[in-house]
Amino acid sequence: MSGTLPREALVVERLEESPDIFTLRLEYLDEDHRKAFAFEPGQFNMVYLHGVGEVPMSIVSDPADAHCFDHSIRPLGRVTEGLARLKAGDRLGIRGPFGRGWPLREAEGRDLIIVTGGLGCAPVLSLINYVMRRRDRFGHVTLLQGVRQAHDLIWRERFDAWAGQPDTRVLLAADLAMGDARFHEGTVVELFSQVSLVPERSIAMMCGPELMMMAAIAQLRELGLGDGDLWLGLERNMACGNGLCGHCQIGPLRVCKEGPVFRYAEIADYFGVRGF
Repeated sequence: MSGTLPREALVVERLEESPDIFTLRLEYLDEDHRKAFAFEPGQFNMVYLHGVGEVPMSIVSDPADAHCFDHSIRPLGRVTEGLARLKAGDRLGIRGPFGRGWPLREAEGRDLIIVTGGLGCAPVLSLINYVMRRRDRFGHVTLLQGVRQAHDLIWRERFDAWAGQPDTRVLLAADLAMGDARFHEGTVVELFSQVSLVPERSIAMMCGPELMMMAAIAQLRELGLGDGDLWLGLERNMACGNGLCGHCQIGPLRVCKEGPVFRYAEIADYFGVRGF
């Protein structure tokens, strides 16, 4: 389905997730495109607003959602501010899906540690949705989420529902807990003091600020995980989605093509290095 020209999609529903984050539920206008569209959690679309421009957006829904797909958006620039004005019945353009998703087949039967920080948890949202809908395929799940202030946490009901799943643990951290007993006051990395794992049957997947992920990698290595079992979702300036423009390179790799999900062993020489 990925290509060079946007395909027209319809806004089926608009969901207000928080005062500054909304979700657009989309479907292709063309029936053949609707039936053919398929993606893996972790992949992204290029979302085109007619006459304004195009931005990369993680797909946050589950691949099993019937022909619809969701993008959660925080207005931060010209295109996303334009998308914020859309409502049900409006149209936009979609190219995608692009990139490599999370290693879900490799993760089946194993314990999962999912780490995310800040408001940028969209790259792991479809991963979590996928795992929770197919809970019997995976071992113990530990979900660590960090935010700046407790009230920054969106999808609270979803976190509560995930915490209620069997053999699943949700740990929350906030720099400012603001009296909310559900949160550890501090960074998400500090939550690793509450985590125990069996390295040979565990796999970790994370996204968020790169400094946070670097600290999380160090903690997971101390817990015994090897670089081949650490997976990162990266964000870069992905201007084309086709690996042609070079804006999103990290070392010799293109985030839009070889990523945006990388095994840490693949990018260890470049990740966290100034200039990459």
